[in-house]
Parts: sequence; structure tokens; C-alpha cells
Amino acid sequence: MNNEQRTQVLLRTYGFDFDRIPKEEIRALIEKEITHYQEGSSEYIRVLCGYLYCIGDQSDIDLIEKAKYNIHMDVGCMIDIEWIDSLKNGGIEGEYVRSRKDIIASFIAYYEDFEANDE
Repeated sequence: MNNEQRTQVLLRTYGFDFDRIPKEEIRALIEKEITHYQEGSSEYIRVLCGYLYCIGDQSDIDLIEKAKYNIHMDVGCMIDIEWIDSLKNGGIEGEYVRSRKDIIASFIAYYEDFEANDE
């Protein structure tokens, strides 16, 4: 499977009920992807980090930063710095950060109709 297909499987498996998504499972998948990154689209690692943002807290900042800064630039560009900044400031809206509620709504809107590219 390519990364977009893997993303589609994740979205079908976990959906958007963030109270039911197992945080430790998502963390383990991110760690595995950092260690064994699959070349191609960065959607898979992006959605994993997005899930961790949506279900996580300040204790997850280091792992999201590790994914953003330690794989390569293309991956780093796909993982939203706003997620990290929002976790750091407790989800409060600021000059450069939307509210946690708005960021989560944006994440859902982006992925709710996601279709994998078969390439």
C-alpha cells in the first residue's frame, strides 16, 4: 500500500471520535513511521500526528516535533506547526494560532472525504 492508501485505512479504522481513538496505539504508529518511514506522500504521518494532536496534550509535543523535524523536509512541511504551538499554549487562540476547537474542526474537514490516490 502507498501512504495515501494507508491514510485511508487509518481514517476508516479510527474515524473522528477522538475519545475512542487509542492514544498509545497512535503514538506507537508514529514511532514506527519515524523509524521506518515509507517514501512517497506524507499524508500517513500527517494524519497520525493530527490524530495525536486531537487526542493529545502537552506530553505529546516532543513526539510530534520529532516527526516534523527528524524525517525530512517534505514531511516537516506537512505536519502543522500550529498543532505544536496549540499544544504548547493549552489550545488558546492567539495571534498565530487558532483555537483548539477550530484546528480540530479544520482537521476533520480536510480528511472527512479523503480518497487515496492509487499511484
